[in-house]
Amino acid sequence: MGLLLALVAAFVVSSCKKKDDTYDMGYAYFPLNQGHYVIYSVREVYVDQPVQIRDTFDYFLKTVIAGNITDNSGRTVQQYERYYGPSANGPWSIHDVWTAVNDGSRAELVEENNRTIKLVFAPSEDDEWNMNAYNTLDEMECYYSNINGSYTLGSQTFSATVTVEQEDFSSYIDSRRKYEVYAKGIGLVHKYYRDFIINNGNPNSLKKGRLLEMKLVSYGN
Repeated sequence: MGLLLALVAAFVVSSCKKKDDTYDMGYAYFPLNQGHYVIYSVREVYVDQPVQIRDTFDYFLKTVIAGNITDNSGRTVQQYERYYGPSANGPWSIHDVWTAVNDGSRAELVEENNRTIKLVFAPSEDDEWNMNAYNTLDEMECYYSNINGSYTLGSQTFSATVTVEQEDFSSYIDSRRKYEVYAKGIGLVHKYYRDFIINNGNPNSLKKGRLLEMKLVSYGN
């Protein structure tokens, strides 16, 4: 009897271990292998109606995982270099260097000295988190949608993606929509950020604010 119980226990432990080893935590949504790069087309729009400003900027952005460094907390993180260029083929000039890390439970990106939580692992419909929990910016509650679903961006279709919903709010004076889409093996493929004060409830009549949209063009190593 004792031998039988021991065999059953060993089988249970082995089964659990096998399940844990093969469970997909979703880390491929935030690849940090050295040399990994992504190129985006970017559009930024700035509006300030009271002083008659409406500026539109179109350019290309290349992000590169450049290598390991140690952050202020003593953690090993990856350099996340960002280059600007006039076309998808460059020439590229470095704009700034951020840092990125996957600590096993979440993916963090330090953007302009603001530490943000981009993803939490493993992605689940029950997940909710404050993207700005580690900085002094306004709270930004995030949750997942379309987990492991396909996503079409122009002529490109990505078979396994996840969308991080950040904000979707409209009122008589506000129009705000923010989300990011990540694809396995690539990382961020689409970012949409719209934050405007509007006139008389009309989302097309902009008073003040900003639009930023990033769309993947290519990626590789």
